[in-house]
Amino acid sequence: MKKGNSSTLIICFVVAMVTTACHQNNKNKMEPTRKITSAVYGEVDGKVVTEYTFVNEQGMELGIINYGGAITKIMTSDKEGIKADIVTGYESLKGFTQPTNPYFGALIGRYANRIAKGTYTIEGVEYHGALNNNGQTLHGGLKGFDKVLWEAKIIGDSALQLNYLSKDDEEGYPGNLSVQVVYTLTSNNGVKIEYTATTDKTTVLNLTNHAYFNLSAGKSLTIEDHLLQINALEYTPVDSFLIPTGKILAVKGTPMDFIKPKRIGADLAKVVGGYDHNWIINKAAGLQEAAMAYDPQSGRVLKVYTTEPGIQFYSGNFLDGTLIDTKKGIKYVKHGAFTLETQHYPNTPNESSFPSTLLKPGETYTQTTLYQFSTL
Repeated sequence: MKKGNSSTLIICFVVAMVTTACHQNNKNKMEPTRKITSAVYGEVDGKVVTEYTFVNEQGMELGIINYGGAITKIMTSDKEGIKADIVTGYESLKGFTQPTNPYFGALIGRYANRIAKGTYTIEGVEYHGALNNNGQTLHGGLKGFDKVLWEAKIIGDSALQLNYLSKDDEEGYPGNLSVQVVYTLTSNNGVKIEYTATTDKTTVLNLTNHAYFNLSAGKSLTIEDHLLQINALEYTPVDSFLIPTGKILAVKGTPMDFIKPKRIGADLAKVVGGYDHNWIINKAAGLQEAAMAYDPQSGRVLKVYTTEPGIQFYSGNFLDGTLIDTKKGIKYVKHGAFTLETQHYPNTPNESSFPSTLLKPGETYTQTTLYQFSTL
């Protein structure tokens, strides 16, 4: 009897273990893991910089650091199901803090893009910003939002809230500006960015994210074979300093025509300096599709949705091979990546015919952008 009881117990234990394992496997299949983890990424001015890594149910990963609110990685699957990182960046904070870092993945403000000669007038008062780009102000000035430490707070298992107080006269901009940005990794492989801001004094404001994409994940050193479609019939032409002339021109029949999907490299040589222009999105209510990019090699698709009136397509013209992607061990060559920056138009503070970028006390600035990833 004792031997039989022992055998029975062993059999019951084995059955129980198998049943528990099966139940656990089924549970895991029914309840995929969503999580956000954090780790020390380095230090800036004696303060700790943290990287937050999101993972959704499908295994897509998103990395964010609170220095500049920069996207450090977006791991998405290709058509074969192989995940790889499709944004430019570095494996350590040193890359993001180097003076030659071209805003990789960062939040941009107070004013994304360019302001002519850094000068503009608000309510009869003339303001001057730092001239950090060929005599113009670019992306907020010498120390824009891409170079500050944001306060970070994890929200649930899919979102990160970043907060920053830009004090009155910071980089020459008027008013104490309170900014909040929420990054969310959605269950269907979208990266949503929601911006909110208020001020105590009338100011100009134009926020965006400056992520650079190569949907091949570096298998193609340039993005010239990517297909691009921009939902825009018009664009704002620029002068030799990349400042809008104030005119609005039709894209049809020009190298700026991306109404239908077209190879980025098809007309690239016809554009002096390469693409670095603002397209006027065909406006519709609410969040709308502004652009689509597709890499035939990997099958990856990026769709950009936004509430903003414009989108800046930049073809990586100033990448010159001197920067190294320490994540992949490759050089960032000319046209090695592209940006699709949702925004108001460049130099709007000096162009009354453009949609206003003024933010007044009592008003709330809001903007939403969604980067949606899939495969074909």
